[in-house]
Amino acid sequence: MNILVINCGSSSLKYQLIDSESESVLAKGLCEKIGLEDSAIKHKAADGREYAAVRPMPTHSEAFDALMYALC
Repeated sequence: MNILVINCGSSSLKYQLIDSESESVLAKGLCEKIGLEDSAIKHKAADGREYAAVRPMPTHSEAFDALMYALC
């Protein structure tokens, strides 16, 4: 089973996707500047693939949508 761990701050959302059996990090990332025009996401998978984008995230709901996009 995989576990998604989320840590929300006032203008950020940090996350890690963890394999519960091996306790290895499958992916991690950060949505920052939530609520500002230049909000961005940075995502890194365990295999080295990276994704980064500047996109509107007026609230944490949009930041969660961005992290789900990055995971898929």
